[in-house]
Amino acid sequence: MHGLHTADQVRAAEAAMMRTVGDGVLMRRAAAGLAHHVREFLGATYGRRVVLLVGAGDNGGDALWAGAELRRRGAHVTAVLLAPDRAHPAGLAALRAARGRVLALHPPGPAAGPGPGAGDGTGTPAAGGLDAARALVAGADVVVDGIVGISGRGALRDPAPELVAAADGAGVPIVACDLPSGVDCDTGATDGPHVRAALTVTFGCRKPVHALAAPLCGPVRLVDFGLGPFLEGTGPHARVLSDGDVGARWPVPGPDDDKYSQGVVGIAAGSATYPGAAVLAAGAATLATSGMVRFAGSAADEVRRHWPEIVATGDITDAGRTQAWAVGPGLGTGGQGRAVLEEALDREVPLCLDADAITLLAQHAHLRDRIQGEPVVLTPHAGEFARIAGEVGPDRIGAARRAAADLGVTVLLKGNATVVAAPDGRVLVDPAADSWAATAGSGDVLTGMIGALLAAGLDPWWAAGCATLVHARAATAAAREHGLPPVPAPASAMQAAIPVALRAVRAAASPY
Repeated sequence: MHGLHTADQVRAAEAAMMRTVGDGVLMRRAAAGLAHHVREFLGATYGRRVVLLVGAGDNGGDALWAGAELRRRGAHVTAVLLAPDRAHPAGLAALRAARGRVLALHPPGPAAGPGPGAGDGTGTPAAGGLDAARALVAGADVVVDGIVGISGRGALRDPAPELVAAADGAGVPIVACDLPSGVDCDTGATDGPHVRAALTVTFGCRKPVHALAAPLCGPVRLVDFGLGPFLEGTGPHARVLSDGDVGARWPVPGPDDDKYSQGVVGIAAGSATYPGAAVLAAGAATLATSGMVRFAGSAADEVRRHWPEIVATGDITDAGRTQAWAVGPGLGTGGQGRAVLEEALDREVPLCLDADAITLLAQHAHLRDRIQGEPVVLTPHAGEFARIAGEVGPDRIGAARRAAADLGVTVLLKGNATVVAAPDGRVLVDPAADSWAATAGSGDVLTGMIGALLAAGLDPWWAAGCATLVHARAATAAAREHGLPPVPAPASAMQAAIPVALRAVRAAASPY
């Protein structure tokens, strides 16, 4: 598990650390790490063409110092200064001393004298102009994004979008310093032109953007320059689970266990007309743990046909004792569906509520009152979330945390980056490596898995977080079932791949 820290948290920690080290030490450490990862990305340095897109402030300074190191190792390095009068002076001096070239866009006028963008480091005046910058970018082996850092807000400003577009159009990879410019550090949101990085090199700690906007960051490499102790005063804004974390917590049978001691989960889902939700949710619960699954609903015959291990009945009132219930997919939002939800609430066991159960909560205030403070997981997508807690907006962590506090339950906000928030403010983010789980019935599979983990005794926050990660791994495994490249796979294939995903996370947790 690793933490995600906001821009404010990072700035405060860096300020505290800088009081204990010499001036410029943090930037030099960050830049050394950036240069190392750019060299690793390129595979070789000598003769490679590196273009730095340099904005104002420290992010541009990181890029300039890294450029100086790459130049000393034989790369052809050119810095394109987007704000020449505000380029980092020490970083620019280091690049010039290493005989790197500098191209200033909108250079200072003659009255300003030989400012930081006035030369190329060799005594030759640099040729200004956006056309020259575009050509440099399009001809590079790699572009380093040092445009804006963690304090940046909003979309890229001219002329940066044209240069980023030139790189994209020419197929030139971009390595981002700390985060892709134009992407919000704390929310991962974009509001116009932004960088899509092939690699992001971050400094000190990971930030929310790396999980919330993982497709825009590419692989993330952490340069650890000793910031950790200065972050300990405040907890992380959110956390990300690893495969090993999940594998270590996933329940497996011990020598004294039986089917009851491992947890019995009840599934109330689907209908005779639409049995798919029932088959997917109940089957996922069966594959997720070694306990027992009961099913209640009009799709009982279809569930028994697919899963003879499941004890199925037509009515929830006839279901036997369980340690948890998963309720909602395909249930219906009329009187019958409401009666099923009421009965599940009467059982006073942990609940996972999805789909129609969430709609019923949104429609009936007394049902929302009944879940307050109870061990309940809600699993809305953005539309369902809006019905019960208002629009998600750009800040997914903030929205899920607010909903969890207001409703008094754990909220799992679905998406490519799924957010799990507990009522006490704890937040997990699962940045899926791909989008293969975006298919009909996928949520039904997740509901059954969470229900099984609740029955096995996991805390709702952990149950939701662990199930989310395994669910994403199962989707990937299903898409790759017949080799590469991966291809779309239905939710039934995802369900069937749960054991594959579980083997992977358990292997990650194994010390051998």
